[in-house]
Amino acid sequence: MSFLSSAAPKLAPWKVLLVDDEPDIHDITKLTLSRFRLDGRALTFVHAYSGAEAKEVLAREKDIALVFLDVVMENEDSGLEVARWMRQDLDNQFTRIVLRTGQPGQAPEERVIVDYDINDYKEKTELDRTKLFTTTFAALRAYRDIMKVEDARRAQQTYREGLERVIAASTHIFQQRNLKDFANGLLQQVVALLRLDQSMLLRLKGASVITGESQYEVLAQIGDLAGEIGPELVAQLDDARHNRISRLHGDTYVGYFPNSSGKASLLVLKGVDEIAEIDAQLLEVFCSGVAIAFDNILLNQEITDTQAELILRLGDVVESRSHEAGNHVRRMSQVCYMLAQADGMPEEEVATLMHAAPMHDVGKIATPDAVLLKPGKLTEEEWEIMKQHPTVGLQILDGSQRPILKAAAVIAHQHHEKYDGSGYPQGLKGEAIHPYARIVAVADVFDALSHKRCYKDAWPAAKVTEHLREVAGHHLDPHYVDLLIRNMDKALAINEQWPD
Repeated sequence: MSFLSSAAPKLAPWKVLLVDDEPDIHDITKLTLSRFRLDGRALTFVHAYSGAEAKEVLAREKDIALVFLDVVMENEDSGLEVARWMRQDLDNQFTRIVLRTGQPGQAPEERVIVDYDINDYKEKTELDRTKLFTTTFAALRAYRDIMKVEDARRAQQTYREGLERVIAASTHIFQQRNLKDFANGLLQQVVALLRLDQSMLLRLKGASVITGESQYEVLAQIGDLAGEIGPELVAQLDDARHNRISRLHGDTYVGYFPNSSGKASLLVLKGVDEIAEIDAQLLEVFCSGVAIAFDNILLNQEITDTQAELILRLGDVVESRSHEAGNHVRRMSQVCYMLAQADGMPEEEVATLMHAAPMHDVGKIATPDAVLLKPGKLTEEEWEIMKQHPTVGLQILDGSQRPILKAAAVIAHQHHEKYDGSGYPQGLKGEAIHPYARIVAVADVFDALSHKRCYKDAWPAAKVTEHLREVAGHHLDPHYVDLLIRNMDKALAINEQWPD
């Protein structure tokens, strides 16, 4: 008989619970089945000497394959009560049960087998060596086959639930309209898709990366993986890209997901011991499903970047007419970005303001050179001409439905309004002035004071700060003045990055 092999088992043994109030029965059963093998697996025994003890063991041990259960122990029906409790209260429908009794007739055989899903019902005198082996073999084979069916059912359920999570995750990230939000949403959904709990998420380091010809750009990350992109990780990224496959390198998973744009998205998950096959399949379904959306996001990003660059260059042209320094609009843009972020504006609005700020003086394109370039003080008539440039800027930009141009129109029209209502052209006061325009006004004054002009030298940071405090609440919004002063180190760093 093949199950009498003496070869050492390679797999975990089958766990068998012996429940009997006679210790000799335990010893005999163990001795008789000591050489038993099924599928190369031996037996390991757990012991209980009463019905109550059996319940404790079954509640604790979740992988018992077979129970040899004595009917009569502390009570005449102790074994039957254990069987009932297993199936009904514990809801264990997998463990096989063989009832044994030394008192024939205590329980009707047919009723017990039907009611409690019993594999076999034997008198102890019947269980000689051969019958004990065959009974054990039949019961364990049934348990093995039941668990195979259950594993298949669980896998199917897991895959179905996974597909539902893929659909839900895809719906979420498709709502993102810019590349950064899309990449962050993609990474967060991947982490959720793999069902990583919070503790794993805290120690997991992951990044969503897109590769061009030869360089990698980190678009989103959880943890500090960007600081670990050394030669080893680059080699792993290159391996995935060149071979067009996903690999697990130790605890680092690199997923390769091509798209129709000619580029490939590379997903890096660090701190992962292994990726289950079903999770890898779901990950591939998810990333393949978002590839089209990713391409569209990249196209939209290209359009936005092109629009922003054209606006920046037009801003340069306008400023060059008035002999402003070449990097004035770039510094303005970056200081506005910094202030909006510090104020907690949504990232999409922050980006819109940054791109629109260079157009604040676009109306000067219609201001005559005699007024715009006059070195001395303007006459009253000339000043009235100069004050027309915000209205001209609005006329140039008004009517567009593009977010950046709509913001630029507001900024061009309102950036010379003053917080106390003494500005122009509308005399708006306080929060009636759009936040974009209030931020631009602060950034414009800061840049003008911080840099040399034909009529003045650059002021030191301390003097700039003093002046900003003096005009706060009159010319400028005190809230944004305070933000600038509290972030003066960042503003000065922007000046160093974009010098005249």
